[in-house]
Amino acid sequence: MQDIAGHIAGRLKALRQARGWSLDRTAQATGVSKAMLGQIERGESSPTVATLWKIASGFAVSFSSLFTAPGEPGMSGGVGQTRWGRDAVGMQARLLFPFDPLLGFEMFEIEMAPRAVSESTPHAAGVVEHIVVVEGALGFSVDGEQRRLGVGEGLRFQADRHHVMENLGDSVMRFHDVIHYLPGAVAGE
Repeated sequence: MQDIAGHIAGRLKALRQARGWSLDRTAQATGVSKAMLGQIERGESSPTVATLWKIASGFAVSFSSLFTAPGEPGMSGGVGQTRWGRDAVGMQARLLFPFDPLLGFEMFEIEMAPRAVSESTPHAAGVVEHIVVVEGALGFSVDGEQRRLGVGEGLRFQADRHHVMENLGDSVMRFHDVIHYLPGAVAGE
């Protein structure tokens, strides 16, 4: 596969063209500025994980569809190697299993730099996340409710609400994130 930023640029443009959306219409649907969308499409900007979530939610597609092409070889097998670089808040995502429309889920390994904080705007209605910490300690809050999770601990939450994840330690923290799309949460992919 081509470099990931180039692939995301192509996927964004293809999604927009398939719907016949202008950059203005796309900005309205995603909450991402027209200028930023243009920069992403031209490969001039590396969007953050939060920006990619806004784009996926606005188009009603799975998060991993921005990294993979429909029918890409190996879609049903083992751990993938697609990795999205560390963003401005110190978060890096590695795609483990791309979206499976039959099962309605995808799986990532998320790595956060020491003391990094990531705030996520609500994802599309019907998106549920399951996270399990595999290294370090995670601070998590949704709707003002706060939790601390250590290695081997996890939780499930409705991701259509504002949520915050924080690496509570001075070393890298990793967790697995299974994203489940309930029926109707994503358009046919």
